[in-house]
Formats: sequence, structure tokens, C-alpha cells
Amino acid sequence: MTFHITAISAALIGLLYTWLSARVIARRMSARISVGDGEDKALIYRIRAQGNCGEYAPISLLLLLLVELSGTPTGVTIALATLIVLGRALHAFAFVKRPMSFLARRVGMIMTFAAISLASLGLLGHSLL
Repeated sequence: MTFHITAISAALIGLLYTWLSARVIARRMSARISVGDGEDKALIYRIRAQGNCGEYAPISLLLLLLVELSGTPTGVTIALATLIVLGRALHAFAFVKRPMSFLARRVGMIMTFAAISLASLGLLGHSLL
């Protein structure tokens, strides 16, 4: 059995995380801050964008894999994957924009939370029935 939807989603989020990490490294180098944030606002934003992705991506992708493993219809799995990937991307790009785009951040969070909640409820329902 193959898990193309989860694999593609994980690959895209992996690329997003790599990009966010590179932005942190670049700012650390330009600001000459090796450890911590040095109270540098630009670095703080970059650290939180990367950290937030690292906090929500793993549970999102794990749930997506379980949804795909459980035999959920492809369309539903693709919809969840789209919510996860676009939600994480919108949230990350909100941190890049100056001033921060609170709308993009809010929509990204809503999309991510919706995917996590829907996947969790679907898995519970599927497992209990």
C-alpha cells in the first residue's frame, strides 16, 4: 500500500520547514547572534515561524497518515492534506510579511486546527464504530 497523499504533504511541509530554518540561520548570521534571540525582533519572528511549523506539522502529518491508512476516501484525504499544507504555508508567510498579516496567520491557524480536529474526529468515529 502506498501513501502518496501523506508523502507529498510531508515533502511540501519539509521544504517549508527547511526554508523557515534557512531564514533563522540567515538572520542569526547577519545579526551575529549564535544562541537565543538577542532581543532581535526579526530573529524572534523567524524563530517563532519555524517553531510553530515544527510544533504543528508532526501531529498534522501523523493524523493524515492514519487517515490515509484507515482507508478514508481519497477526496477527503486530499482535502485534509490541502488544509494542512495551505494552513502551515499561510501561517508561515504571515510571519514574513511586514507588518505581519494577522489575517493570513488567523486563516492558517484555522485551517490547521480544522484539519487536526476533523482528522481526529474521523479517526475516533472510524475506530469506535
